[in-house]
Amino acid sequence: MNPPCGRCTKPVYPTEKINCLDKYWHKGCFSCEVCKMALSMNNYKGFDKRPYCSMHYPKSSFTIVTDTPENLRLKQQTMLNSQALYKEQFEKNKGKGFSVVVDTPEMQRLKKTQEQISDIKYHEEFERSKVRSDAPPPENRQEESTQERNNQSDEQICLNTLPASSEGRRYQALYSYTAAEADEVSLQEGDLIGDVELIDEGWVFGSNQRTGQRGMLPTNYVRPV
Repeated sequence: MNPPCGRCTKPVYPTEKINCLDKYWHKGCFSCEVCKMALSMNNYKGFDKRPYCSMHYPKSSFTIVTDTPENLRLKQQTMLNSQALYKEQFEKNKGKGFSVVVDTPEMQRLKKTQEQISDIKYHEEFERSKVRSDAPPPENRQEESTQERNNQSDEQICLNTLPASSEGRRYQALYSYTAAEADEVSLQEGDLIGDVELIDEGWVFGSNQRTGQRGMLPTNYVRPV
């Protein structure tokens, strides 16, 4: 039985048969799909199992992949695989020298306190370097050092023995201080503090005359004037 032609579907006899593109063709039917130009085995170009000439051969073009349900499922599965891999790597790295620290309010308070302590140490080192650069002659150095220690002792005694109420006595801020709690008072270097009351070791209660705020402040940030 003779096979049908790929174009006209009529039987193709062996004397006029062309076997190409997985089909059988009459010699006259083997032509370009667009311009109907007769083709041969030497000049045809196949596309989708149909013959074309060089002029009308379909050009390849990019296609847009739409978000079909299957594509969305594959995308979600890929994300889940990535998260599972990340979690696996995280579990493997736990306990290898680092840990995750949650930024809680308590951690923020400790961080502020450490920054303030660093500022105090910086000011102390700065003042010491100034003293070293302006050091007096050796014969006067011991006398000035003794006097400085006496002054510091007087200031410390004055703060530690401060009565519960001392209106009219003013203090001056030695360093800037940022309040860490709502009941504390922020200071700038040189601010004057009035109505100072000793409330605890290392803390006093006073009023910042520049801002009008009243609250607690550390004793090592102020000195009497």
